Amino acid sequence: MLDLSKSLASFYPAYVLAIVSIGYICGELGHYLIGVTSKAIAEDLHFGDIACQLNLTDVYLSDLPVKCSEANSSEVCATFTLNGTRYCEWTYNGLGIDYQVLAGPSFIAVFTIVGVVMGFLADKFHRVRLLSICTVVFGVAIVISGGVKEFWQLVLLRMIMAAGESGCNPLATGILSDIFPEEKRALVMSVFNWGIYGGYGIAFPVGRYIPPLDAWGLSWRVTYYGAGIVAIILALLTWLTLKEPERKSIGEDANQTDAKKITIWNVIADPRVILLCLAASIRHCGGMCFAYNCDLYYQTYFPDYDLGWWLFAVTIVIGSIGVVVGGIVSDKIVAKMGIRSRCVVLAVSQIVATPFAFGSVYFAPVGAMITLGISYFFAEMWFGILFAMVVEIVPLHVRSTTIGVFLFVMNNIGGNLPIAVEPVSKQIGYRESLYVFYVGAYACSSILFLLTTFLMDGQKPAQPAQPAPQKELRGHDNVTFTGDDTNLPTITALVRNAKRTENENHRL
Repeated sequence: MLDLSKSLASFYPAYVLAIVSIGYICGELGHYLIGVTSKAIAEDLHFGDIACQLNLTDVYLSDLPVKCSEANSSEVCATFTLNGTRYCEWTYNGLGIDYQVLAGPSFIAVFTIVGVVMGFLADKFHRVRLLSICTVVFGVAIVISGGVKEFWQLVLLRMIMAAGESGCNPLATGILSDIFPEEKRALVMSVFNWGIYGGYGIAFPVGRYIPPLDAWGLSWRVTYYGAGIVAIILALLTWLTLKEPERKSIGEDANQTDAKKITIWNVIADPRVILLCLAASIRHCGGMCFAYNCDLYYQTYFPDYDLGWWLFAVTIVIGSIGVVVGGIVSDKIVAKMGIRSRCVVLAVSQIVATPFAFGSVYFAPVGAMITLGISYFFAEMWFGILFAMVVEIVPLHVRSTTIGVFLFVMNNIGGNLPIAVEPVSKQIGYRESLYVFYVGAYACSSILFLLTTFLMDGQKPAQPAQPAPQKELRGHDNVTFTGDDTNLPTITALVRNAKRTENENHRL
């Protein structure tokens, strides 16, 4: 029985990772379903733009005498016929400023503000209990979203959903950082944060193929009911089966005896954190622009092709491989090169992904899916590596608060900028606007991540010393990554200055 208990205990960290990750996937599924079901919801609730659209599924664009998109009024749209049959209809297309507000700002505004609060609470209170409550909140909001009758109701529920989901990242990041060691940290963070892309990828087949089945006469609504119920089940498992881990100092914090003197303002003022946050915000903008618009983009430009399963496969399969590879590579080389290696992997992965991101919008469906797959392999390495770096350069007592503030800035910039796609597309075209906000954001972020590497310490971690009770052991797990060769006011430099001042005062 004892051996069985030990065996089960060895699986507990993986179980925790699975529970919090699947819960996050459910939240992101509810978040991104709007991008795939927007047309069906718009037709039901009557919001957004109205346009002339193809209403037949058994014809190709090449068979049509005139494309539906060329009609600029309902009267003209009604005149388009093929063999005596009308093939166009004047109806809601799921686009427009209403959709952009629903998908972005209504969610992001609450998500970012409440996220800071949740980060602060995570540093003070029981994280497992808080995570369970947050999961229940967004799960219930997703379920109720399936029963809305008005557009404003959906906006309100998106805000409640955002409030609940805002706690997932700061709470789960703290829990996982205290359970897993440094040599697995980037991989673990990558697996958890892959929940964003997992939920996004699953949204394609769920949002495209389940509503037309009209199960129980619920159409698009059944997708929200299902996602919300699963989230509530995960919330119960989190509350009943997970335990609060002991809080541990990691990374730079492990070597800082006066770390508690560092405030959240010191952390925010660290040039490394500032540049990382700016780069992450721009990269997030590119990801969100494509996430909110790719399904509508491919339906608009290539209506003859059903790419739902392809998008699912690229996101889930290729994206998953990229996440795992990025985490493993980062964890392997950080022991030899220090934290700078994580930043190097981050910068290089985004640089390589940029031209393939361009191809995913430029090429026809076959070429687009191939280049999108390559782009995803490299691009999706970023999130887990980024947050592994963040938790390693900030003190324990402000770790979750920092994550909350980081996400606040990142999501306010990256989450709200996609709304500009709509007005810009009216001026230069839908495809061209994605070149700017999707591909351009990838390119810009890769440059900023590369610049950040020069602020990270390049020294190799010291080899573990022989045990000595009078001295602090230093090995690669606790290496202090600082900018000693610069005049930048890094967090560790602040601590050293504080120590020097104390010693001088003592001598006096």
